[in-house]
Amino acid sequence: MEVTTLGTGSPLPDPNRAGAATLVRAGGATLLFDCGRGVLMRAAAVGVVPPLLTQVFLTHLHSDHVNDFNDVLTTRWVMSPVDSPLPVIGPVGTARFVERTIATLEDDIGWRIEHHDDLTWQPSCDLREVTDGVVWESADGVRVLAAPTVHKPVHPTVGYRVEHDGAAVAVAGDTVPCDGLTGLCAGADVYVQTVIRPDLVAQIPAPRLQDILDYHSSCEDAGRTAAAGGVGTLVLTHPVPPPAPGTEDEWVAQAAAHFDGEIILAADLTTISV
Repeated sequence: MEVTTLGTGSPLPDPNRAGAATLVRAGGATLLFDCGRGVLMRAAAVGVVPPLLTQVFLTHLHSDHVNDFNDVLTTRWVMSPVDSPLPVIGPVGTARFVERTIATLEDDIGWRIEHHDDLTWQPSCDLREVTDGVVWESADGVRVLAAPTVHKPVHPTVGYRVEHDGAAVAVAGDTVPCDGLTGLCAGADVYVQTVIRPDLVAQIPAPRLQDILDYHSSCEDAGRTAAAGGVGTLVLTHPVPPPAPGTEDEWVAQAAAHFDGEIILAADLTTISV
């Protein structure tokens, strides 16, 4: 398997970090987890365009994780030579989100169908809402499991575990440590976790930033989860606030206080082979 952090940013705009998105290539499958801002630009950098996506997985419906879902959906539609619904798996509420997204594109859809004689169908999704258990399998032995995570008041939210040929990758969205996350990480070769730095956030006099402290994992939390699960490599992504140049080692050190495996503070397009 190969894991690529397409976007490692947060809701805060960053010229060097696109929005939250992780790509996992396993067997013959190309799996996209979340669709933050700029996802298709980053995907193009590794040779992936929407018609090549085998499956899209959403961890939750916070805007910074789905900003560019409409771009993935629309671009797959206009690039496909035949009707090819976008396959989407997400938590309960995803169907309503997709329906509303397509509704906002009504004018664009009408114009494109009117202009292109060979475009006779509308964009659509092959969609399933999931909570836990095995949620996707391929003919060549790739398996994806889901488990509930905790990001209240955002509810429900899920994390995922990709298994193939004896290897496993856990991809968590925004969550605090919880039983579901622990299960997904058990024995994983790679664990991708969004993180914040409470010590830095606490210094910023903005109530809305203070509010994020109770529903995200810190670097220490991620380290503890990785250690408890016997993870091989911990990948820190979605860092809040964005790391100042030269401080990257501080983020790693906080996780390393609780986990003695490999730790990577991901940048956009960081790739880990399993």
